[in-house]
Amino acid sequence: MSERMKRREFLGKMGMATAMFTPLGQSLIRPQNISSPAKTINSRVLLSPFDYKGVLLLPSRWQQQLASGCDYYLNVSDDDILHGFRKAAGLNAPGAPLGGWAYPDSSVIFGQWLQAMARASRSFGNSAMRDKAVKLVEEWAKTLGPDGNPRMSHYPWEKMVGGLVDLYKYTGHSGSLQLLDRIVDWGLANLDRTRTPAANSPWELHSGKPLEWYTLSENLYRAYLVTGRAKYKEFADVWRYDAYWNKFAETSQPKDAQGVHAYSHCNSFSGAAMAYLLEGDPQLLRIMKNFYDYLQNSQCYATGGYGPAERYVLNDGALGDSLAVRLDSFEAPCCSWAAFKLSKYLMTFTAEARYGDWIENLLYNGVGAALPITDRGKHFYYANYQLGAAMKIYSRNTYACCSGTYFQDIVEYQNLIYFYDQEGLYVNLFLPSSVSWEYQGSVVKLRQETNYPEDESIKIRLATSRPIAFVLKLRIPAWSKGVTLKVNGIPVKVDLRPGYWAEIKREWRDGDEIEMNIPLLFRRAAIDRWHPDRVAIKRGPVVYAQQVVHKHLVKIPPDDEALNDWLIETDKPAIFRYRGQEQSSQRDDFMPYYRFGEMQTYRIYFDPGLRNVLW
Repeated sequence: MSERMKRREFLGKMGMATAMFTPLGQSLIRPQNISSPAKTINSRVLLSPFDYKGVLLLPSRWQQQLASGCDYYLNVSDDDILHGFRKAAGLNAPGAPLGGWAYPDSSVIFGQWLQAMARASRSFGNSAMRDKAVKLVEEWAKTLGPDGNPRMSHYPWEKMVGGLVDLYKYTGHSGSLQLLDRIVDWGLANLDRTRTPAANSPWELHSGKPLEWYTLSENLYRAYLVTGRAKYKEFADVWRYDAYWNKFAETSQPKDAQGVHAYSHCNSFSGAAMAYLLEGDPQLLRIMKNFYDYLQNSQCYATGGYGPAERYVLNDGALGDSLAVRLDSFEAPCCSWAAFKLSKYLMTFTAEARYGDWIENLLYNGVGAALPITDRGKHFYYANYQLGAAMKIYSRNTYACCSGTYFQDIVEYQNLIYFYDQEGLYVNLFLPSSVSWEYQGSVVKLRQETNYPEDESIKIRLATSRPIAFVLKLRIPAWSKGVTLKVNGIPVKVDLRPGYWAEIKREWRDGDEIEMNIPLLFRRAAIDRWHPDRVAIKRGPVVYAQQVVHKHLVKIPPDDEALNDWLIETDKPAIFRYRGQEQSSQRDDFMPYYRFGEMQTYRIYFDPGLRNVLW
């Protein structure tokens, strides 16, 4: 773009009508002379997301994060993005290299950016985002070798496959299908098929040569789904990671799963998900569920983050120990992306509400708490939960690898809020948002109005052209207590068990209103059973951190009841002080972790065994 798009203009485009798109579940264009595998997988899909259509975020900090992020990527110079590709191909190369991880070319993030742009264009009906993605890929195509050589190793090649799949699927750009064929044919002939499993050696963080080969299968399977061409599935099968996946075939606590690269190994299970979708092997579903439980039970911090030093750790207190020795607690954008996908796949295959809890946790405390991208690719990478005091800082590298996953993350928000099946509509996340759902020949519109998670009240309004019966299901968070539901002001008698869906089945009419109240109580969250007093504080789904100016430490009450009495509301929304705090100073207040900005010092984890250090 010759002129930077204004923020207000972009926000306006986010709310544009999406009439240009076809009905839900239909491809924008249909490839010819190929068979579709769709009929073979329907039985394995119990819930469906809205696939980047029909859902809009309404004003909130998460809409702002989405808008500002998309605005940034939309306005990165096309010539800068393409510079390295053109130079390598011996073509005229105006602009300058992006730098950082995107040097000498942007291949490490290019495919991810294309994927996010394609999904954003479908989500918002934003022609500028589509036009940019199409222009970029058509100019990139001129840099390919005569044999389709993209000059990419396994890692960026896989992401390019995903970008081309999505440009074809979500924008209707038929040229992407031809380019996909070219680079896959090149890959079939030239990519090294060595598949060395990753070791847990401290010297081989990214081991498994070639680099992260085990993530290649997901997008190749997706290519097969949109085209039906057998070669894509056959090549995807080459990159299955059964050597690691099978560790979780019978247990959620294998003894030798630690030490490997956390993000890429979580990401590899998206390949297992696609294999299950296509093949229906129940062992693959069991493997994914066990792996999910492995992360939740032994690898996750209170934020939902995982992977100190980018590794899985032994379940022997190592996670709690990491708080004393590591600054790189969690690769926030990358690991959130892998977790979003895994959770969404499991929710799709099982229809179980519990998988939405991790999505919610990371939305508020993971990527949703990240610093925004700024200043030619300055990017937030590691979340720091170190004992004593920590802060958010930008990566020293511009355009780190997470600049690709960050873009994918924020676009994914709208695809994680609502799901549907043949009987009803599901509300997974409680965010200011709206959805338009086609059901039994009618359009049902649902609108959420809430300041959750800083407020307990959630209002949902329905608009229908005629009375229509369906089931509305709302996720009851696993951590919650005392949730209440009303329809048109009248309490409803439904099962409100934490960790399950609350089901309201009735004939809905235009203007019906649901009121949901989720009490937001404070609770202690111990890091692991070896450090029961090394705790974070959560209010509902949100991690609360203490502002730290001086290094003196406060003692956290020993139980949840005392904790809720100890923390006292201030006159500022969602900010609390503690009993005994100096009234004249707000430097020790507690507030949501996501509110902390660059270089603001905070304390997330507390331990009574730490020494008090006074200046």
